[in-house]
Amino acid sequence: MSTVVKTLGVKTFLGAVAGSAFALTVALALALAPHGAQAATGSTGKSTGKTGTKSASKAAAIPKVASKNVRKAKPASVVRKAAVVATPANPTFGQMYGLHSVDDPLDLKSSVALVMDQDTNEVLLSKNTQAVLPIASITKLMTALVIVEAGQSLDDKITITDEDRDTEKGTGSRLAVGTTLTRAEMLHLALMSSENRAANALGRHYPGGLTAFVAAMNQKAQSLGMTDTHYVEPTGLSSRNQSSAKDLAALVKVAHEVPLLREYSTTRDATVALGRRQVAFHNTNGLVRSGSWDIGLQKTGFINEAGRCLVMQASLAGRKLIMVLLDSTGKYSRIGDAERIRKWLTNAGATSSGSAQPQAQMTLDKAG
Repeated sequence: MSTVVKTLGVKTFLGAVAGSAFALTVALALALAPHGAQAATGSTGKSTGKTGTKSASKAAAIPKVASKNVRKAKPASVVRKAAVVATPANPTFGQMYGLHSVDDPLDLKSSVALVMDQDTNEVLLSKNTQAVLPIASITKLMTALVIVEAGQSLDDKITITDEDRDTEKGTGSRLAVGTTLTRAEMLHLALMSSENRAANALGRHYPGGLTAFVAAMNQKAQSLGMTDTHYVEPTGLSSRNQSSAKDLAALVKVAHEVPLLREYSTTRDATVALGRRQVAFHNTNGLVRSGSWDIGLQKTGFINEAGRCLVMQASLAGRKLIMVLLDSTGKYSRIGDAERIRKWLTNAGATSSGSAQPQAQMTLDKAG
């Protein structure tokens, strides 16, 4: 079409074909092809003004070209619309299950939440606690419990090997292959800083190796009544390590009875000799580092499938509580959720007449 318009110009061209049914077809084609019309208008200034039989023969080619423009315009439009449709990248299991759709007065970003009294087992807050989800590095709490109960010497030397590299997610580590630390140091880093290579190395050095260790993890879970729980490896990098809030609360309660696990999980930071260097490691839980909470035991976790996770034992509002937060969206959202829960419980305690303990209770579950 652009060749014809350059030759005739828009007005001259329409005059050449006016009065015929063919001209009507062309006019309609131009009206229905805005991109073609804009191109023609932009090129009229270069028209040579030539007319005649040669020009008329060129005009005969217009319906075909215009028709092509019309057919091309529709697919291009569809492609552009598809490109702007927003779809969640790497959704968590909780998002795929629709767990975030629960009406939540506390506006928690965690799709699963459980708060219970450590001494009485009274449930103060329950949100989607029936859901079984990936638990990421919360796994390491069971890893540590099995290691301690095995009774192996904490002074034994353990060396990081290629077998401890993350082949699941491809994450890195400051514990380079060849690093040698004591079992106690590996355990400390696994709990405090969530070091994956340390956790895997601990499992490898269990009697019978990694396979026997994972079996021991599952046996321990069953002995604690954790019927929703299953482990396939000791780090939490696999999304097949799954559990429920109820089961994790039982694990926290038992793990809190072990002094070493309380100490290692709540250390703010520690310096470890890696070869000739002194390397500082920090706690992954910002609440521990803040110093504003009385936390007896804790563990954090994150992989894309699990979202941000947190379990802990803490003294709060006059009670010893166990708190489980799973599938939280946003880097700091699990910390924000813990603070919202603390504020809610504190306010409930302040408004409870004749009682030193908060009387708040809340149950939130996805319908169906």
